Amino acid sequence: MRWPDHAIWWHAYPLGFVGAVPDGTAPTPRLGRLNGWLDHLIGLGCNGLALGPVFASETHGYDTVDHFRVDPRLGVEDDLKRLIDDASQKGVRVLLDGVFNHVGRGFPPFADVAANGEESPYRKWFHPDLRTFEGHDRLVTLNHAEPDVADYVTEVMTHWLERGIDGWRLDAAYAVPPVFWRTVIDRVRVRFPDAWFVGEVIHGDYPALVELAGFDSVTQYELWKAIWSSLNDRNFFELAHALGRHDQMLETFVPQTFLGNHDVTRIASRLDDERQIAHALVVLLTIGGVPSIYAGDEFAFEGVKEEREGGDDAIRPAFPESPGETPGYGLTHHSLHQELIGLRRRHPWLVHARTTVDTLTNTALSYTVGHGTERLAVVLNLDDEPANVDLPDAGWTCVAGEAAFSEKGVTVPPAGWAIAGP
Repeated sequence: MRWPDHAIWWHAYPLGFVGAVPDGTAPTPRLGRLNGWLDHLIGLGCNGLALGPVFASETHGYDTVDHFRVDPRLGVEDDLKRLIDDASQKGVRVLLDGVFNHVGRGFPPFADVAANGEESPYRKWFHPDLRTFEGHDRLVTLNHAEPDVADYVTEVMTHWLERGIDGWRLDAAYAVPPVFWRTVIDRVRVRFPDAWFVGEVIHGDYPALVELAGFDSVTQYELWKAIWSSLNDRNFFELAHALGRHDQMLETFVPQTFLGNHDVTRIASRLDDERQIAHALVVLLTIGGVPSIYAGDEFAFEGVKEEREGGDDAIRPAFPESPGETPGYGLTHHSLHQELIGLRRRHPWLVHARTTVDTLTNTALSYTVGHGTERLAVVLNLDDEPANVDLPDAGWTCVAGEAAFSEKGVTVPPAGWAIAGP
């Protein structure tokens, strides 16, 4: 197994995490606060730190102005290098967020174009109409048909891989021609064959895009939506369908799975019933994929994304100096994350596991997950009454949660769940 097969990411949005001023540029070495959280992510059972944007930008990090310079609100390159080195010493991989579809208007090549028009040597770096990204006036789209842009992105990726990172999340990967990604990634892999590349893809033909672009993985938004939607609607049929689609993807690549990230309403706010957070986490950590925990979800942080300026602030809050100062530390949801991530660590084959649904009603679901000769069983009940579900006869023993297993089936308590091994 390659190292990504063992990865469980803890995803943090640095500018928010350290309390950097959203629209200020006052240089402050805040990035070191994340160093103090490395033991926390290890204590959860994670072994990867997926960072949101860390490069110099104008506001929220996704309007990059210099991909070779750390955002001054976070510190300088030595601060990032220290975080990478500290993580490496603790066995923690580091993933950086590469915003290569668009740049901020302060990006020097664009500033040159704005000042000199057609006379600028960088004019071909941008589209003839100087288009912007999804209507955001401050985000100028790069011209990915221009060879110099591919050269630039290749240089950025290799620069930070040389400094010890382990891979890249490719922001807005769906908006970039796959041939561009293939060109850049193939070049980077010549020097860094073990680097991991995950593309941000919202919907579409995931397997085809992986093949065309050369990604190792993509963000599994289809499954993310099915998990919370099924739980809220008490409709496990939607989730069962998504699990079937997920298995098809696993034939081609291993998706990056998640319940939350810096772009979506937190799972604790998304679900109508707090008890369902456990059901969602059970699904995430018992199916195939490379899972990611969004920092704060282990404490059941709440936050609703709103479509307005500053509408992401609630889902990207500042964190205290130490984990022990965090509300919810050591309580139910934090402990449950530790328990279920620990279970996944003891069954590393789950990264490639396929799912077989055994019982399916609106409010009850049972399934087995397997890879080779390995198997686990999962039972979920959304009803306020006990549920009886079926599983293949394997002498199941409960290893997490609560349910009564017998030769006649499984009885799951109201709003309950359980995981069993043969």
